[in-house]
Amino acid sequence: MQTSSDRHEYPAHWEADVVLRDGGTARVRPITVDDAERLVSFYEQVSDESKYYRFFAPYPRLSAKDVHRFTHHDFVDRVGLAATVGGEFIATVRYDRIGAGGTPASAPADEAEVAFLVQDAHQGRGVASALLEHIAAVARERGIRRFAAEVLPANTKMIKVFMDAGYTQKRSFEDGVVRLEFGLEPTDRSLAVQYAREQRAEARSVQRLLQPGSVAVIGTGRTPGGVGRSILGNVADAGYTGRLYAVNSAFPEDLKEIDGVPARRSVREIEGPVDLAVVTVPAERVPEVVTDCGEHGVQGLVVISAGYADSGPDGRQRQRALVRQARSYGMRIIGPNAFGVINTSPRVRLNASLAPEMPRPGRIGLFAQSGAIGIALLSRLHRRGGGVTGVTGVSTFVSSGNRADVSGNDVLQYWYDDPETDVALMYLESIGNPRKFTRLARRTAAAKPLVVVQGARHGGVAPQGHAVRATRLPHATVSALLRQAGVIRVDTITDLVDAGLLLARQPLPPGPRVAILGNSESLGLLTYDACLSEGLRPQPPLDLTTAASADDFHRALSRALADDTCDAVVVTAIPTVGEGSAGDAALAAALRSAAAAVPAKPVLVVHVELGGLAEALSAAASTAPQAPQPTEPQPAPRTPPAEAEDTAPAGPRTPEAGDRRAAAPPHPRPAAPAAPHPAGPADPPPEGTRLIPAYPAAERAVRALAQAVSYAQWRRDAADPGKVPEYEDIDERGAAELIAGHLARGQGLALGDEETCELLGRYGIHVHRALPAPTPDDAVAAARALGYPVALKATAPHLRHRADLGGVRLDLADEEQLRRAYAELTELFGTPAELRPVVQGMAPRGVDTVVRAVIDPAAGAVLSFGLAGAATQLLGDMGHRLIPVTDREATSLIRSVRTAPLLFGWRGSAPVDSAALEELLLRVSRLVDDHPEVVAVTLEPVVVAPRGLSVLSASVRLAPPPARDDLGPRTLPAY
Repeated sequence: MQTSSDRHEYPAHWEADVVLRDGGTARVRPITVDDAERLVSFYEQVSDESKYYRFFAPYPRLSAKDVHRFTHHDFVDRVGLAATVGGEFIATVRYDRIGAGGTPASAPADEAEVAFLVQDAHQGRGVASALLEHIAAVARERGIRRFAAEVLPANTKMIKVFMDAGYTQKRSFEDGVVRLEFGLEPTDRSLAVQYAREQRAEARSVQRLLQPGSVAVIGTGRTPGGVGRSILGNVADAGYTGRLYAVNSAFPEDLKEIDGVPARRSVREIEGPVDLAVVTVPAERVPEVVTDCGEHGVQGLVVISAGYADSGPDGRQRQRALVRQARSYGMRIIGPNAFGVINTSPRVRLNASLAPEMPRPGRIGLFAQSGAIGIALLSRLHRRGGGVTGVTGVSTFVSSGNRADVSGNDVLQYWYDDPETDVALMYLESIGNPRKFTRLARRTAAAKPLVVVQGARHGGVAPQGHAVRATRLPHATVSALLRQAGVIRVDTITDLVDAGLLLARQPLPPGPRVAILGNSESLGLLTYDACLSEGLRPQPPLDLTTAASADDFHRALSRALADDTCDAVVVTAIPTVGEGSAGDAALAAALRSAAAAVPAKPVLVVHVELGGLAEALSAAASTAPQAPQPTEPQPAPRTPPAEAEDTAPAGPRTPEAGDRRAAAPPHPRPAAPAAPHPAGPADPPPEGTRLIPAYPAAERAVRALAQAVSYAQWRRDAADPGKVPEYEDIDERGAAELIAGHLARGQGLALGDEETCELLGRYGIHVHRALPAPTPDDAVAAARALGYPVALKATAPHLRHRADLGGVRLDLADEEQLRRAYAELTELFGTPAELRPVVQGMAPRGVDTVVRAVIDPAAGAVLSFGLAGAATQLLGDMGHRLIPVTDREATSLIRSVRTAPLLFGWRGSAPVDSAALEELLLRVSRLVDDHPEVVAVTLEPVVVAPRGLSVLSASVRLAPPPARDDLGPRTLPAY
């Protein structure tokens, strides 16, 4: 470690794991004096050409003086970072602070010279780009604002790294050297570049786990039964297209294969590369397995083994060690305590999970943090009848277990540009990085629907095994922020599947107008009422009577879809008996035919006990090849299908407490009754086939439709999100100076009234002046200064903002009224010292509102708005938006609260000045976004009048900004 002569201690917070362009991982950390041998070894593996590009001359080896210079840093003016894999250097970067003449300097000099060296074997992996992000963040932390770099013209790769970074640059050519100078403040382009690289790298890391060319199941039992043997069979039975190996150190030396799969005693004995290892050995043996996998070059791990953070504090330490060990070899982990992964693509056909059957191929991606919920989701999508009709299947499935490494954020990155996934369904029990999740969700939702159900919403603690950032926001606020990001948030897994099935094969509705038709008047009326309850605009139901034929349904549906006043159609159907009645197959064909003629509007069916119709509706066209039905008894599944019920069990989610997998049977079970549909990946319907989802209840169908309508509206709004306006009277620099001066007095503080008014004034937010009145005479003097009429208010904490308790006297027109009011307050509530009375000039009458902004440690900066008083305090009627807020978002925020009609002329009242209110929201948003030191702002009340508004009270809290924020370099969570 560093010697005592160094100016700063080792900055451990600079350490980070990063995902590289090819999906592998590397460790970024400061270089210390203990790295001398690593540095020499690293340099010996660099080609002569790369050394020449670094030093502008032949430089075959480092001298002792060089080694000392490159390993001794003060972490302020001289900083070196290394990217490591397996504990060895693969790249280095360093900066040296320089003065005006390019000579070594110290602060306040704000420029530094930067230089890179990347091992040839790792060039092209994006290592230099990642190191540039991290060294730039370090430099900003140390007060450096610009980098300078000198590069030989032939070193085009390094020039490209600098030019592609997105910073504002100046380029010159002198004495045969290209000189690049660029500022380090993040720009819109640099952030866009960073996020694009993050998406490509993290998507590639998940792709390596879901599309492996070879798989080794480590821990395969020698006898049938057990988790490892079951997974091996599931991979083989699914028709996996790559190479498959069974691995167990207990295999006899002469054992060459098991169940027709090549058998090896160690992954090291496998002749070719292994892309994915599925680990099923006991937890105490996993470190040895990870070492073998890392040394063999395995790209990723799915750890089924339990006994980690799900088992207590000791297990959590084992889990952290597991992640560190795997990442040190460049591997990513799904799990531990995972259920597994599935990819139904014909190019892969991977079922590396405990699911005994391969799901039907389709366009829905599934992510579940719980194995039991994952089973329930797979089961519901696999079944065609008895509830929700599975009109499409699964593209990929990931069950993350303890989510120690790969999380829902990573899978979102993969799904974003996965051509085989049209809809993403996620069951989340915790969100490790809500700020990043909302950013990724917003981008994903702009391209394809994202439906999320959150478990453990009200438990107050994260499930065992999940390491998450603490949030102070209530669940309702987090849900509102997710909806703002385009997430379709539902409450149950039933709703999750219902919405997913509609979105997977039906177009988005162009509006909320719904036509209802069917052969049951009562069912039509129920559907009509459900539409009203969900905020849709239904037309009167069309009753075709119980005698309606398939042709009647076809004609009625065709007319409804052709109607320009209709955006979606709900068809209701009940079983009928008699001549001319529509049969299941005929009715399904009629509905599909009519729907296909107008492909721009969604069609849903509400059916009652019509299993045949549900199957017919979701079946492929009659010309498509049909999977043969089994005529002989089928062999027993390798794991019992009993766990794949339609709903999750009510008790513990898995057989053992905290175990998030589904247990494999210790021995084969008797064959289960034949399923009503062929097991395994049946042929998917032809591309473009109009599959119509059917629901067993009107409420479920309409709820799914309402979700689709809201999402479609969000997509239209997202196409023009608005802008963050500029205001000429904002003094950003002056506000920064005030904040720095206040923070110099302490680490965190609430500003006084005068300080608050001064800071808010820099952003054009003017607080109505209030003067303290510790005595009646002081109150009279204050009133004279302000001018009558005035208000007298008690500002003690128990009376503040509580006009209902009588602590406020308004419209005091003269000294006599003021003295009388002062006497009444002190008589009712106590001495002036207890009341803390103030005198304030009267503001124009209007609607009292409240505006708040807070920086949450997990979700980031949030702007909130509501009506003051009972609406917010009792009913929690507040709207929320992520900062920075655009002009369109400010408009929607005001209208998002349930009491918004009071602002727009409810019951004949005068509408308030909503434009002034929107401007206030935008100014508060700008203040918090420009200055992360402002961690809380409260304006209450804000009286919004028909013309203008008045901020009657305000408070501001400051705190030092975090060393790293969402604008910082790419890093993996340090669980």
